[in-house]
Amino acid sequence: MAALSSLATLASAGVGLYAQNRASQQQAATQRAQLEVNRQQEQARQQQLTLQQQAEARARGEQVARTVAAARARLAGGGLAVNDGSAAAVTQGLRADAAAGQADSDAIFRARLSSGRASLLNPDATLTNVLRAVHSFGNAVRNLLD
Repeated sequence: MAALSSLATLASAGVGLYAQNRASQQQAATQRAQLEVNRQQEQARQQQLTLQQQAEARARGEQVARTVAAARARLAGGGLAVNDGSAAAVTQGLRADAAAGQADSDAIFRARLSSGRASLLNPDATLTNVLRAVHSFGNAVRNLLD
């Protein structure tokens, strides 16, 4: 009868280890699927941010071109040479302001892209499952020896 009890304990430990192994495999598969979904979402977010940045840059460029053209037309209408003196300083200042705005926008864009990066230290839990299995196996062996 004692031998039957030992065999039952050993069988129970084996079934427990198998169940833990299957659960850890299933958990790992779920984690891989979740990581893939997260990767796709991050890629879509970055693509959206890139498209938004390009649209804003294009709109800013068109606005600067219209503003410079309007300023040049007003200055030319006032009898000033648009490529010399204060007229050139005005258009150059408009372009410099636009370049500074674009640089700020680019910095914000880079910050928004980098803020969504997933950590390289995401828990895998593989080692945890192995340690739990070893602990269960150790308990089974201890029970057999008692």
